[in-house]
Amino acid sequence: MYQKLAARLNKIEQHKAQSIFKGALTGLEKESLRVDADGHISQKPHPAVLGSALKNPWITTDYAESLLELITPPCDRGYKALDFLLDIETFVYHKLQEQDDELLWTTSMPCVIRGEDDIQIAQYGSSNAGKMKSVYRQGLAERYGKMMQVIAGVHFNYSLATDFWPGYQSMEAAVNIDKQTFINQNYMAMTRNIQRFGWIIPYLFGTSPAICKSFLAGLAKPESMEVFNKYTCYEPWGTSLRLGDIGYTNRKEDKRGIKANYNSLENYIASLRCAINTPHPDYEKIGIKDGDKYLQLNTNILQIENEYYSSVRPKQILEGFEKPTDALEKRGIRYVELRSVDINAFEPAGLTHQQLYFLEIFMLFCLLQESPEIDENEAREIDNNQNIVAHQGRKPGLTLQRFSKAITLKDWANELLDEMSRLADMLNTAHKTTDKKNCYANAIKTQQELVQNPELTPSAQVLDDIMKPGGDGSYYAFASRKSVEHRDYFMQRKLAMETQKKFELAALQSIKQQEQLEAEDAKMGLDFDTFLQRYFANEL
Repeated sequence: MYQKLAARLNKIEQHKAQSIFKGALTGLEKESLRVDADGHISQKPHPAVLGSALKNPWITTDYAESLLELITPPCDRGYKALDFLLDIETFVYHKLQEQDDELLWTTSMPCVIRGEDDIQIAQYGSSNAGKMKSVYRQGLAERYGKMMQVIAGVHFNYSLATDFWPGYQSMEAAVNIDKQTFINQNYMAMTRNIQRFGWIIPYLFGTSPAICKSFLAGLAKPESMEVFNKYTCYEPWGTSLRLGDIGYTNRKEDKRGIKANYNSLENYIASLRCAINTPHPDYEKIGIKDGDKYLQLNTNILQIENEYYSSVRPKQILEGFEKPTDALEKRGIRYVELRSVDINAFEPAGLTHQQLYFLEIFMLFCLLQESPEIDENEAREIDNNQNIVAHQGRKPGLTLQRFSKAITLKDWANELLDEMSRLADMLNTAHKTTDKKNCYANAIKTQQELVQNPELTPSAQVLDDIMKPGGDGSYYAFASRKSVEHRDYFMQRKLAMETQKKFELAALQSIKQQEQLEAEDAKMGLDFDTFLQRYFANEL
């Protein structure tokens, strides 16, 4: 089953070409809710001291006005991206504490939501581009409700070095294929394997086995969940409820006729374009406007491509008002975004260097391992495997489906990690890593321990903390305590003067850029209705 992987690694070793792995780029995106001292979602607007959420490249908002998103630039090592993330959050915390006593919620699942009115949709100013971002979010509220939209996570963006591809293409004897076509084919192969093997991420890194009852908004809890006390529900064997039935899933979209096809870039683009151009009766009932107020961008299955929730996305950097599918079609895949990482509640940054080592190994493994096309049966297996691991991943003897055959999670995970071990050693060689505790090989060893001992996984540790005798006894109390601990950590950090000035300058410049954009829009006199028509007609 892993012959292709072994053959490729053999070629790299024979050519002593481990260095082709160097120069890969890692970028991180981390979402965090701003909350008040009692854990309620902040009702205050995005702080002006952080700049414009529309234009600041490093500090923006996601769905809600209170849902911060911190973004690093692509870095040539994962630890550099994590260091940059730590600096951003340090800057944010010091600015927040100058004005308000707000916390950044340190878990993926929110707490203390007093109904959907608590959740204010993010605002991006009066420009047409800003209005479009807000209307899109209003459409998500109309279609799916607001609760799901304030779940937070970490996105891991990864791309191989430009210098990787010529050597790899030569090793694959694919010299007659256009370079970008070859890159696209291999990145799509990576995305298929990320889906096949992606269940291992919530098992190893899932940190959301419990929820605050307020998240259910008065609805009955799912049958598989248990009640710990009047504040907390949990899955006894759960790992990442964020990725389960109550969190980010494609199940609603599946029922409405959309399932992205990852068998080629052309198929992927075509499947998403079909969805963003096909009306759906349920959304036609909502309508586009209520008087002058926009309810959604359109009545199609997807308003825009980003509405399709997935654990992985092939991405290209957008130019101007370009659609994501158009960018992919014109310039191919630039990087791959892994979206299934929970915020690690035990770490101030939300993840660790060791997790980043493993994620890089995992992405490369998914690239180098054989990746057949996904048929309808396997697509169902993939969805079911993710869902069962999210809800029952630590259950003794849990079985998953692999190509229509049952296999225990433990056996499959051990297989995968064993196969990744050789790749980890090659990465150590490529980067000349000498620290045995902080390296790729040790990252694999740590994950192997979690497979052998599920009680050591982050999700198990969360439940142990909540339920320990004499403890404070709720998911809210656990998350609140960790949020305070992490705030104290960031408040003790000091930024280098150069770094401080860099973030302050970016905030000031972003405000000026938004003001300039709004002035240009006002001068042009293009109304929002016409702007949308031109956007969807590719006339901007």
